Amino acid sequence: MSYSSLVTQPPCRIKKTALLLLLTSSFAMADVTLDTVVVTATRSERRVDDTPVRTEVISRAEIEKTHARTLKDAIENIPGLQLREVHGKSGYELSLQGLSSDQVLVLIDGLPIAASTSSTVNLSQYLLSEVDHIEVIKGAASAQYGSSAMGGVINVITRRVKPGFSGSADASLGSYGAQNDSGKSWDAGLKHGQFQLEGGSEQWRARLSGDVLDDAGFGTKPENWSRQGDASKRQQYGAKLSWLPQAGDELWVEGSRYREDDVQRYQRYVPPRLLAQEKTEGIARDRFVAGAKTSFVNGMRVQAQLLDETYNSEGKEYSLGDLMSVRRFEQHLNHLTAQVDLPAWYSQLWQFGMDWRKENVSQSVNGVSEFLGSQKVSKESRELFVQNDIFFGDDWEVVLGLRVQDDSDFGTHAAPKIALRGNVWESGDWKGVLRASFGQGYRVPNLKERHFLFDHSSLGYMVLGNPNLKPESSNSWQLGGNLALSRKVSLDINAYFNQVKDLIQVDEINAVTSNGVSKFTYKNIARTETRGIETALDWRVSDQLNINTSYTYSLSKDLDSGKALTRRPENMARLGLDWEVLAGSTFTLRSRYQSAELIDSAKNAHSDAWMTTDIKFNQQINKNITAYIGIDNVQDTQRDFSNPNDFGPISGRFIYLGSRFAWGS
Repeated sequence: MSYSSLVTQPPCRIKKTALLLLLTSSFAMADVTLDTVVVTATRSERRVDDTPVRTEVISRAEIEKTHARTLKDAIENIPGLQLREVHGKSGYELSLQGLSSDQVLVLIDGLPIAASTSSTVNLSQYLLSEVDHIEVIKGAASAQYGSSAMGGVINVITRRVKPGFSGSADASLGSYGAQNDSGKSWDAGLKHGQFQLEGGSEQWRARLSGDVLDDAGFGTKPENWSRQGDASKRQQYGAKLSWLPQAGDELWVEGSRYREDDVQRYQRYVPPRLLAQEKTEGIARDRFVAGAKTSFVNGMRVQAQLLDETYNSEGKEYSLGDLMSVRRFEQHLNHLTAQVDLPAWYSQLWQFGMDWRKENVSQSVNGVSEFLGSQKVSKESRELFVQNDIFFGDDWEVVLGLRVQDDSDFGTHAAPKIALRGNVWESGDWKGVLRASFGQGYRVPNLKERHFLFDHSSLGYMVLGNPNLKPESSNSWQLGGNLALSRKVSLDINAYFNQVKDLIQVDEINAVTSNGVSKFTYKNIARTETRGIETALDWRVSDQLNINTSYTYSLSKDLDSGKALTRRPENMARLGLDWEVLAGSTFTLRSRYQSAELIDSAKNAHSDAWMTTDIKFNQQINKNITAYIGIDNVQDTQRDFSNPNDFGPISGRFIYLGSRFAWGS
């Protein structure tokens, strides 16, 4: 009996065993590997093919065969996703469907992760030893995770601890060739290692994990002072303890500690000469989560999680070796979430929930606050959400949702959503699925946009907060479908249209330059829109060969000025190939293309198009050991660092080798 046919029966006609199977699926299905199970679309477990909201998944197998080390590495092959460097930081942020990282929620098991500078989540600051898979929702169709997710949701799902005992260890070395910091091509420019130990009984289970990524940085001319690639050492350690007193019930606590040390080296022109500059930054993130979930005999499920996270950084700037300034940033984030899933009631599944979030932030330079008029700023929000999942037979499903947000500074706002899924055609092994959704987005200005005096004079710019900013709001439409031939061919097409009111963006046109420092502020753009079409084709040519490709066309415009929005390329494409050359020998290729992008609308300046290709080879030595080698950016595509309008890839060709050892269940 199918999932949808089961829930369309009145309760009196559903057999007790089948009802329990359905309604405890959120606790049991995570162990099933026959079909990918996702949670982000509806905040409840569903097979990815059955979700009413289109969900893209990066599996653990994909992470391992592409040797991804950070969250940035793991998601860089998602169709239509754009990665950008975080200004003044060693890391990356993202853009989805023409909307920036401030408008995309990044979550760990459904809970937010602290953003550097209280704004953008740095994707390089999360390592992957604990990750099972990553789910991506595009557009504002998932009201369950916050109406502020105007551009979408990236939800990192950690591994479920299983009974028994198992573990894994992974180590690799890599070189930037002639650009190595040491100037010697065969030195190790990057070192990476990770481990995981887990296991226990049916009632008690535990996990320990660790991940270290030590990057010496690189320079196009290593003999010079400047380094185009920052040196960084990132460390992440985690532990989790779970108690499962009976089937369907679980209590758990988990904690993680992240540490990062960065060094940037550059030169600043002070007539009549260039002066050697250095910036160091030490980052600490401590994250603690406690959670509980239970299921009742009648099928009702209740779950709750509490997050406490601190994120601190200390940056020091030097000129000719002399300490010039010390910047300290402190952030404390608390988040409580709870939800109740009611038993199947005729053809409906009801869900109710709440979120409470509080954030405190302070930042100072040389002991003087960088907030306009205060030492510390804070904000608090309370949100309620409700969802009704309605099934019409085995073929059609409608999801209705509403989220109400009450913000401490901006009052109350309600954001609805609706999603439709239908099996519109089935013949033999062919199947056609239609998906359509509408969602409203709403995002209040973050603390950085409203209050920061963000002084990066050493890097040539300064950004001033604007306390008069208004909240952003959006209407997001998504319409698409999937045509599949069994498990051999799958074609996805999705069109999107986002109308954004009061989009918050740095005002680049009205920047003022004084003593070589450009001063910017934030502004609201009254009316903007992003629209485009995404296509993806997956073709399993044979049991040994799989090919996937995608193309995204996107347009973004300021409707008042008629000009395109900056840093949003019109065309992006992806190509992937996985070939099992021999039993246990796998060749993997991932290629990315991005067209030219507008950098300065006033001067009509563009950054050129670029393309990179990564190749990987994995060789299984025995059932426990796998050796691998990879070349990232085979073409050695790298930006012209003398051109401030070139935003192509930072790193050139990178070659590495490593091995993975896994044992146990």
